[in-house]
Order: sequence, then structure tokens, then C-alpha cells
Amino acid sequence: MHALSGAERRKWTAYMAKLIYSAITSLDGYVADEDGDFDWAAPDEEVHAFVNDLERGVGTYLYGRRMYEVMAYWETADTVADQPPVIKDYAAVWQSADKVVYSRTLQTVSTARTRLERDFDPEPIRQLKASTARDISVGGPTLAAHAIKAGLVDEIHLFLAPVVVGGGTRSLPDKVRLTLEPLDERRFGNGVAHLHYRTKPARSGASQAGAP
Repeated sequence: MHALSGAERRKWTAYMAKLIYSAITSLDGYVADEDGDFDWAAPDEEVHAFVNDLERGVGTYLYGRRMYEVMAYWETADTVADQPPVIKDYAAVWQSADKVVYSRTLQTVSTARTRLERDFDPEPIRQLKASTARDISVGGPTLAAHAIKAGLVDEIHLFLAPVVVGGGTRSLPDKVRLTLEPLDERRFGNGVAHLHYRTKPARSGASQAGAP
């Protein structure tokens, strides 16, 4: 991927894509409990349909290995008998997007439109944001932490499940300071609350990875 010239950057300014982090999290801020279980986070049909619509504009998914191995299910989910329409719809959304998997241990990928990268480098992501009209999604809290600390994440969607799990894998990284602008909120029938934020640039002298 080549560095964009000044003319190219100006051309794409009006179409700058957003990097979005979405997570279903417990009320105390975990995407999985201490046993690695996240069954409590499974969305019902109403939440799933909302997520489907939210992700229709995504052109590229960024994953770490573990998140990719979970999400690879959607490559064939639509072929399973008697799947509800909401599942088939999300499978179509997911299959239509490109995927980038960051892993030093994974040898091959098992899904179409997928490439493997060994290291997470913020600069190609900045270039991708500047050169595409479709949004980019970063999946999984570990990879999202790298993107947040690099100042790449533009919006955050948190789906708060009505459960407290007491520990596990945190949805947001420690030792990071962000100022957020609320954009939207919604409560679903199953008790899940959706919070949508835009990240604000760090103030002068402050850092995404914490302020002195």
C-alpha cells in the first residue's frame, strides 16, 4: 500500500472512513468472564438485527487470531439448515467485507477475502482510512487496545448486557485516557443498552495512552 500524495489525500478527504470498535460487554466492563465464557453476551433477534444494520457500511474487518477464529463461523453460517433470517443476513454482511487477521502463529486463513499480517502497524490502517469510502471495524479488545492507543479509533459502540461477571477480559484497555462525545443511545427489550460515542482528539500535552 503506497503512501498517499497530498493531492490523493485531498481527493479522499470527503470520503474518509471511520475506524469503529464495537463490543458486547457486561455492566462491569468484560467481554468474557474469568473462564472465557461469553454465552451471556449472545444477542437476541432484536439486538442482532440492530448490529446487522450497524455493520452494513463496514468494508474491512480487523481481527486478532482468537477473534478471527470465532468470527470465521460466519463464512458458512448461512448454509446451516433452519437458520433464522437475522443470522443469514449477518452472514451476508460479513462475507461481503474484507478481513485482515493479525497473528504471528496462524499459518493460513480459512475464509475468503482474508489476508494475514504478522504485526499490527498503524500506518497502513491510516492509509486505508484515507483511501476507502467504507468504514473499518476492529474486533476483539486486544487488537482494539492497540488501535485505541495508536489514536486510530474514531467511534466506539458498547452494548451493555444486564449482567455483572466479576472479572475476565476487559472490553476497554487499562492505562488509556479518552474523551468521548455521546452520539446515540438505545435500550432493547432484553435489557441490553447500546451506547455510541465519537472519540475526541487528545488535548495538547495529553496522550491516548494516558495523560501525565
